[in-house]
Amino acid sequence: MRGALAALFWRELMLARRIGGGGAMGVVFFLILTTITPFAIGPDLNLLARIGPAILWIAALLAGLLGLDRLFQSDHEDGSLDLLRMTDAPLELIVAVKCLAHWTATCLPLVVAAPLFGLMLALDGPALSGVAASLLVGTPALTFIGAIGAALTVSLRRGGLLMAVLILPFTVPVLIFGVSAASAASGGTVPFWTPFSVLCALTLGSMALAPIAAAAALRGEG
Repeated sequence: MRGALAALFWRELMLARRIGGGGAMGVVFFLILTTITPFAIGPDLNLLARIGPAILWIAALLAGLLGLDRLFQSDHEDGSLDLLRMTDAPLELIVAVKCLAHWTATCLPLVVAAPLFGLMLALDGPALSGVAASLLVGTPALTFIGAIGAALTVSLRRGGLLMAVLILPFTVPVLIFGVSAASAASGGTVPFWTPFSVLCALTLGSMALAPIAAAAALRGEG
């Protein structure tokens, strides 16, 4: 079973790279959102530094949605999903592996690029480290939560907008504590580890519960 899941992981990585540019498309979208924000807000470096973590987190959230609607849809269209249901591996594990592959291909490049883009928002060293650490811990929760929406809309053509409407309200707690942790890294009344610990708990909870909910939705579609 372990070998089959590893093969599925690498298959998903190859498909993500081949379809839609994988992480490169997300990084370009991330860069565009980060770049146009200072033009809208103005050249006030203090203001940019204060809201910079929030800008990076919102940009990462939107960039992470790219391709998420295709997480199960392509498998549903070509019949691969039916084959995955008939394997010995539990469907929950299959969903978790597909989510991890999507995060590796799409969100991990955003985590690597975030400190570089943060320089354009006048963030200092501790703030850049806080943003990178919070994105590394928090973006898996966004992917796993998004998998539930992708499973619910798997049979709908062009269901990306509906998927976003379904999952965005559930990403608000992750966004709140992610921004709080990133902001607390550069100083403030709240210690860094307080929101960071809550963010870790949200990610662990989503990794445990989201595959079960997504697998149930996929079984319902079948």
